[in-house]
Amino acid sequence: MTQSKKYDFRIEQEDSSWIVDIIRRVTSRTVVVSKSQSGFATEAEAKSWAEDEVSKFLKRHNLNEQQKRRARKIEDEKRISMKAKPEEKAEEDQKD
Repeated sequence: MTQSKKYDFRIEQEDSSWIVDIIRRVTSRTVVVSKSQSGFATEAEAKSWAEDEVSKFLKRHNLNEQQKRRARKIEDEKRISMKAKPEEKAEEDQKD
């Protein structure tokens, strides 16, 4: 299984195919299925898909990554506003 306490997966066999559920731990007793996929021919295929999906979930929901994205967004907005301010001042000077 994976190392994450928040996201994990479980694999179940149904008839001749395998089903994978990506689960998220909400509380110590409650889990929620975040994503499910069925129709895998082998358990190895199912496990491979599940590991990839869990890593995507972890990357998407990683707090550090989220903070970096927010910081980049703020920097971009500051750059745009800094470029707009000199143009606004020039227009105000022309009006006077």
